[in-house]
Amino acid sequence: MTYLLALDQGTSSSRSIVFDAQGRIKALAQQELPQIYPQPGWVEHDPLAIWRSQLATAQQALREAGISAREVHALGITNQRETTVLWNRRTGQPVHHAIVWQDRRAEPACSALREQGLDELFQRKTGLRIDAYFSATKLQWLLEHVPGARAQAERGELAFGTVDSWLVWQLTGGQVHVTDVSNAARTMLFNVRENQWDAELLALLNIPASLLPTVQPSASVFGQVDAALLGHAIPIAGIAGDQQAALFGQACFTPGLAKNTYGTGCFMLMHTGANFQTSQNGLITTSAAQTSATPEYALEGGVFVGGAVVQWLRDGLQAIKSSGEVQALAQSVPDAGGVTVVPAFTGLGAPYWKPDARGTITGLSRGSTLAHIARAALESIAYQSAALLTAMSRDAVAAGAPPVAELRVDGGACVNDLLMQFQADLLGIPVLRPAVTETTALGAAYLAGLATGVFSDRAELSRLWRVERRFLPTMSREQAGERMAAWEHAVRQATAA
Repeated sequence: MTYLLALDQGTSSSRSIVFDAQGRIKALAQQELPQIYPQPGWVEHDPLAIWRSQLATAQQALREAGISAREVHALGITNQRETTVLWNRRTGQPVHHAIVWQDRRAEPACSALREQGLDELFQRKTGLRIDAYFSATKLQWLLEHVPGARAQAERGELAFGTVDSWLVWQLTGGQVHVTDVSNAARTMLFNVRENQWDAELLALLNIPASLLPTVQPSASVFGQVDAALLGHAIPIAGIAGDQQAALFGQACFTPGLAKNTYGTGCFMLMHTGANFQTSQNGLITTSAAQTSATPEYALEGGVFVGGAVVQWLRDGLQAIKSSGEVQALAQSVPDAGGVTVVPAFTGLGAPYWKPDARGTITGLSRGSTLAHIARAALESIAYQSAALLTAMSRDAVAAGAPPVAELRVDGGACVNDLLMQFQADLLGIPVLRPAVTETTALGAAYLAGLATGVFSDRAELSRLWRVERRFLPTMSREQAGERMAAWEHAVRQATAA
């Protein structure tokens, strides 16, 4: 048997999964990752805790699979994107905690860049909006606030990386400093049209180029795992940021194919091929996982509060004792009874971009119950995702392509049949849930397998992708339109203040 090992380093946990050559899970190991909140709006991770937990789960997954590292053909990495690590090249020690993608401390720096009228420049080169979400201003903050960091960086003594780069550095014993295009594209320093770091943007932010990792295609050999760590020198042959890895794991290789990941938030990506397309509907452009030096792109939209609304029902309203109870509670009523929940707890993301919006519950009557609110909360995930897909289809049609014809889904909340059926009803297109929903890790494994000859080409991967359930729309388009109009009305109320 041929096996592939995927390291899936996420925001809340580090996981490792062993796949066979058919893309089936052989073993999975997971450890939670402690969150550090130094002050409001700041979120950090200990980079050494990231490394230790990731190594431990890799070792555990091999044990549980009952195989040795010699039987692993290649290793792939997928990771939380934008999270920023800065470390000493000689000692391998981080100079500060990692600044997590959710962290907002760099917003003043971003505001200053926007005030200088640089939004168009950054979007034209990187596909991104100027925002503290991305890595560039996090790195700038570290250089300016960690004692001695700026001087060390100028002397070439420090290395910057997103989590993938940090893991490769550790896995190779400090021999390799690399990243892939999909992670580089999330830094706000990478010119996605030219597939290289952008000297003009580095100069604007006063970031020395010596800090940066070498950028390679997502499917390529990046280095070898130090044999002392797992017992054998496994090639590291695939790297992609989590959302691009999920797009790849869903076999969305051609323009117009789209996936939505239902996690804490929701992230929808649509492949646009070699076409760099600037959205006219509130989305961002990003590099897709690449198997060669040829650029590939995707449109992306993010919902800040997706599955997290279920956590709010559990912890805030205490309407349920565990997240798994939400479907039964929501199904205890035939519909939401006119109630609409807009979960703008941290503002609204794409396609609205309303950071000042706040959560609302509208349409309450004397007959409204917790069950109606629970159903409306669950439906809010589908409404927000439908707004994203509508924006994507508009962008696709504007580019001369057909609208999105189906939506492939993954992530924790995609197991909720009620939610997936409502999603299909709103969209008016099939919603496809795959047999393997661990598509983020699967994408990393696929990339590593492609680079090392386990798979011959993408067509083979497309044949491996299997549907577990297909949700077909049952609601009339008129009724779906009325539902979406009511949702948009509720959104306007949430943003009116």
